[in-house]
Amino acid sequence: MDMILGWTLAVVLMVVGLVGTVFPLLPGLPFLFGGMWLGAWLDGYRHVGTTTLVLLGGLLAIAMALDYVAGALGAKKVGATPQAVWGSFLGSLAGIFFGIPGILIGPFAGAALGELLARRDLYQAGKVGVATWIGMVVGAIAKIGIAFMMLGVFAVGWLL
Repeated sequence: MDMILGWTLAVVLMVVGLVGTVFPLLPGLPFLFGGMWLGAWLDGYRHVGTTTLVLLGGLLAIAMALDYVAGALGAKKVGATPQAVWGSFLGSLAGIFFGIPGILIGPFAGAALGELLARRDLYQAGKVGVATWIGMVVGAIAKIGIAFMMLGVFAVGWLL
């Protein structure tokens, strides 16, 4: 692979990865990790080796798990029933297929519907839905923080 083309692709993947942490339709952190791994490979793993890549992979795994559990944890924090927690999780998965509106509304709707079916209490269902949405926002902010942490780990690995 031509080195200029390879490094261009690595940088593009990292930039798309950072953009993807803000825009939920892009798999941001996998792209970011892919760009970092490509950069390490192009360098023959001299600067960024196995230890750094394993650490970056662990951060990637944590961030990806946050996508699926942050809303459910928010629901659980306000005493949601197991049905609401599952509803939040399933709403998150279903929301992926409906673009940004689905990603924003799916977990809220799933949690509220699950809580409403379990307790038949509209107030509690709304409370659980809002807590789910807040959990999602906190998870998204944490994911952005992890993206910058990954960049820092990569930069430190490269410089040392």
